[in-house]
Amino acid sequence: MLASSQTKGAFDVSKEPPTLRDRYGQTVNGMSMFMAHRLVEAGVPFVTMFWKEDPKLDGLCKSAGGWDTHGSNFMCLRRHLLPQFDQCFSALIADLHERGLLERTLVLVNSEMGRQPKVGDPRSGGPGGAGRDHWTHCMTVAMAGGVRGGQVYGASDKVAAYPADRPVAPEDIAKTVYHVMGVDDLQAIDREGRPFDLLPEGRALTELL
Repeated sequence: MLASSQTKGAFDVSKEPPTLRDRYGQTVNGMSMFMAHRLVEAGVPFVTMFWKEDPKLDGLCKSAGGWDTHGSNFMCLRRHLLPQFDQCFSALIADLHERGLLERTLVLVNSEMGRQPKVGDPRSGGPGGAGRDHWTHCMTVAMAGGVRGGQVYGASDKVAAYPADRPVAPEDIAKTVYHVMGVDDLQAIDREGRPFDLLPEGRALTELL
C-alpha cells in the first residue's frame, strides 16, 4: 500500500483546507476519520479506524478513557464521547457523499460487545455509580453508504438484553462486508491440498443492500 504514491499522498493532510479539518475536529479521532476519507479517495479498499482513548476520562468513566463505561455511563456519553463522535462521523459521511464516494463505500460502526442493559456495574459502586458492564448477548452495528439508508434490521427485547427479531451474528456482518467487497468465494486449500471454508457460518445480509 505504501508503495503507491497516491496512497502516500493521502497522508499529507496539508492538502485539505483547515476549514475541512475543523469540521472533523482537531482531535486524534477526528483526524483519524479525516484520514479515512482521504484513504478511501485514494483507492484503498479497506480502512479501519480504532477509537483512541482519552486518559483524562479514565477515572471519570472507569473506562480506560474510551467507550468501556464501567462508571458514569450516561454523563460520559452525553458530555464527552458522543459529541466528539457525532462531529467526526457526521463529517465523514457528509464528506464521502459530497465527493461522490458514499454510495460505493460501506461504512461500519461496531464494537466487540454491547453494554449491560441493567445499570449498576459493581465495579463502580452499584446503581449509584451508573456504570454498565460488558454484555455479549446484544449490541448494535451501524451501517452507512453501501446499504439502503433509513432502515432498521432486527430488534432486541424490550430491555435490550437479547435479540428478539431477525437476530444477526458477527459472521453475518463479516460475510456482508465480504459480499460488498466482491468476495463471495471463501474456499481455500490447506498445505495438504484439502479444501476448506474460511468462514462456513453466517450469510451476507443482501436485503440491506
